[in-house]
Amino acid sequence: MIEYQQHLLPMTRNELVEKLKQALSQDRFEHVLRVEQTAIKLAQQYGVNVEKASIAGLCHDYAKQRPDEDFIQEIKKDGLDPDLLNWNNAIWHGIVGAEMVKHELGVWDEDILNAIRHHTTGAPVMTKLEQVVYMADYIEPGRTFDEVVRARQLTANSLTLGVAYQTEQTLMYLLTRDLSVYPMTILTYNAWVPQNKGEL
Repeated sequence: MIEYQQHLLPMTRNELVEKLKQALSQDRFEHVLRVEQTAIKLAQQYGVNVEKASIAGLCHDYAKQRPDEDFIQEIKKDGLDPDLLNWNNAIWHGIVGAEMVKHELGVWDEDILNAIRHHTTGAPVMTKLEQVVYMADYIEPGRTFDEVVRARQLTANSLTLGVAYQTEQTLMYLLTRDLSVYPMTILTYNAWVPQNKGEL
């Protein structure tokens, strides 16, 4: 198992895992462990900092099960975009959750925090680490939805194509269910999908 040596947070991996165990349900905790392992494999394949991938993979859902009041308080306290108040946990646990990871777990590395911020919505421009966590969350071994097979195949060959495919599928999922689409998701679609459409 990976040992943290880069001082990216003020604790060992085991201590971080223990904190996550306290913060999450058993199912969610097992999910973040699988995302971490998938993120590490993708990081090794695509030349990304493995320790950062581990931390971001573990922490991406740190705030997933927090009450709405915690997010609303954090948005106001940190002076985040007031439009966030119009959304919900699906958006908050990434964008606002990254602030909680920073303040409560002591992770200040912006590359890691951006990977957490954007793991649900994506972003028009994403670092390799952000792409790794975005895909690891989508294709970890516990996922069983139909599209995951294709997502795994594409990601094994190209991180870019994996990101484009996930973004396309996410937008289609939201639209076919008449759900609100966060503006960043549309920007992500425009930046990643059209130019890769022929290969998806």
